[in-house]
Amino acid sequence: MGNRAAGHVARSTVRPDDETGRPGPVRTYLRTADGVPVEVVYDPGAAVYDPDVPVLVIAHGFTGDVDRPHVRRVAAGLARYGAVVTFSFRGHGRSGGRSTVGDKEVLDLAAALAWARGFGHARAATVGFSMGASVVLRHAALHPGTVDAVAAVSSPARWYYRGTAPMRRLHWLVTRPEGRLVGRYGLRTRIHHRDWDPIPLSPVEAVPLIAPTPLLIVHGDRDGYFPLDHPRMLADASGGQAELWLEPGMGHAEHATDDALVDRIGDWAARRSG
Repeated sequence: MGNRAAGHVARSTVRPDDETGRPGPVRTYLRTADGVPVEVVYDPGAAVYDPDVPVLVIAHGFTGDVDRPHVRRVAAGLARYGAVVTFSFRGHGRSGGRSTVGDKEVLDLAAALAWARGFGHARAATVGFSMGASVVLRHAALHPGTVDAVAAVSSPARWYYRGTAPMRRLHWLVTRPEGRLVGRYGLRTRIHHRDWDPIPLSPVEAVPLIAPTPLLIVHGDRDGYFPLDHPRMLADASGGQAELWLEPGMGHAEHATDDALVDRIGDWAARRSG
């Protein structure tokens, strides 16, 4: 399967909306460039396949998936500003493979984005949270010109950070066999046992390669995973090209992104993507 192009559709379902009769979400599986099946959902929202509105591709955080309530809530909010594509990273939900915690996940995003473009949208933005935020940054750097705007929420700046208790717990989950069992059976997340080799481009190394694509960095001042030196490092690395929103009272990732902030991010993505 690895010789098929990224974004190859393995199975698709289109469900009409019961109340309006309009075409509903499209749910299918794609094959990534390295052959992993990834579940994706396209929701036209109010756009109803209008090519003049952008498509917003959401990259969820670690242990999320396409059907998690916090992911669906963010998707519903962003759907007011364009069509929305959500997907489950490898090792998450019903997608295949095992999580590499931000490395090979760039291939998952690339497949979802290519598939989203196939609906005819002239503009596309990526919106990532935590691990997904690091992925949208690295994707934009490694695949220049494929996306029109990038928003990274609660992103780490550097790898192997263990400066907070939640990150120490996460490293135990990823690196220890018993931790990976907890991930599989407790968090529905299958984690690869191999270390990174080679170590992938870090988010802070990726940021200078993103310009001139518009970049938004969003971070809460009560983020329990990554303190404020992380977003500031990312903003500094952009050389003044990125917008930095430091949100008072906000914690970490999708759970801490309230509806008002989702609206602001959606408005930014719709405006800056074209």
